Amino acid sequence: MTKKIFTISIICACFISYSGHYVQASEANKNLPNDQHIEITADRLEAYDEKKLVIFTGNAVATQGGRIIKAERLLLYYKNEGKSSVREGLQGMGGTGDLEKIEAVGQVSVSQGKLLVTGEKAIFYQDTQKIVVTGGAMMRQVDNVIQGDKIEVFLNENRGVVEASKNKRVKATIYPAEQSTGP
Repeated sequence: MTKKIFTISIICACFISYSGHYVQASEANKNLPNDQHIEITADRLEAYDEKKLVIFTGNAVATQGGRIIKAERLLLYYKNEGKSSVREGLQGMGGTGDLEKIEAVGQVSVSQGKLLVTGEKAIFYQDTQKIVVTGGAMMRQVDNVIQGDKIEVFLNENRGVVEASKNKRVKATIYPAEQSTGP
């Protein structure tokens, strides 16, 4: 098991190191503040104040700075810290500082710069700036592609971890930067 994790770490390191463009884009986005506003569009919105939950359904798109999350459904979970007054209502759930996580379900794509991660489900953790994608997870950067069952992307750390299920393996196709044909 340790050998498998070590091999996956090496692949991810190669994936990131072969693409100088991503490192530059990541450095530019590395200092994106967690409290930047999030803009969300969808066909429908449902809000549950007591649960601190807002659900966007139908072609949902969340944008924060240069980061875009698209899915059939987006569920926004807010922190419960000290907000027990019913009178505060939904006004108390407006700031991104109160946001705990965003769960994206159905044909998920997460993009930032030239990095694109896709799958069937993703969870974005606001405080740690981490995204976990599952269900046919694929990470693409220009021509380079890594596939697995679970992909974790640490946005502020310029690193990722790709895992495969017990009966599958991680698959990576990586090109040196000078041979890449993408933009």
